Amino acid sequence: MKLITWNIQWARGVDGLVDPRRIIDHARTMADFDVLCLQEVAANFVDLDGNDATDQFALFAGLLPGFTAVEGIGVDVDDGKGGRKRFGNLILSRYRVAQALRHLLPWEAAVTRNMPRVLVEAVATTPFGPVRLMTTHLEYSSPLLRATQVEGIREAHRMGAARQRMPREAGPHTYAPTPNTASAILTGDFNMRPEDPSLARLMAPFADETPPLVDLWPAVMGEAPPPPTAFIVDRTYGPPGCLDYVLATPDLAARARSIVCDVETRVSDHQPILVEFDVGPAQAD
Repeated sequence: MKLITWNIQWARGVDGLVDPRRIIDHARTMADFDVLCLQEVAANFVDLDGNDATDQFALFAGLLPGFTAVEGIGVDVDDGKGGRKRFGNLILSRYRVAQALRHLLPWEAAVTRNMPRVLVEAVATTPFGPVRLMTTHLEYSSPLLRATQVEGIREAHRMGAARQRMPREAGPHTYAPTPNTASAILTGDFNMRPEDPSLARLMAPFADETPPLVDLWPAVMGEAPPPPTAFIVDRTYGPPGCLDYVLATPDLAARARSIVCDVETRVSDHQPILVEFDVGPAQAD
């Protein structure tokens, strides 16, 4: 299974050109991906630099026929003309998506600039069983807000694992049971560097049987430092550094065969990360 995660900055490259098709074209040069997790997708947000009224959620879905598109909207506001402006994350899965969930992350009062953030989750039927695919984009300006959002992610993950341990009673129509699994992959622009204590908290053990989340870069690459995923060209917000991650529960981390960050592309201000998971039988310990 090949997964790519990418903060696409509403498909705006460092050249200032907004072109969603470049995003898909470049992702395809990286791999024949099965899952594409995108952050900073926009619809009708004409006030974003270089953007127009395009519904990028619909456009990306149309560019990948055969994929299921699951959008998670963080910002949903009036455009002043009777329409809506929307901004958030998108999961595109070649695998059947049995259930989709959207978790609004905590949005505490803060004097720094900030906006609502969301964790979008798709329970996909992969070759090695159901997996909760999750992607998010966390607050940049406020470490306090980012820390509360980490707690929101941990709670969403804990509840997902708990639903596997205690399946709900079956019922008709909206009460029909859906797949439950503790196995999960979390991707996204976390807006924190590897030394940030909130990253350690995101991966901390749970008090119950919930499996923790493991950073796949050191899991696969060992002591090799993660490459920069942001600020390579535009250093307005700091020096180049790793802000984007792929985490997974230990069972899936054991399947991670390779992880690559494309530090060369400039069709976004962030760099895409590709992870390949082994779909063969799980290895015995």
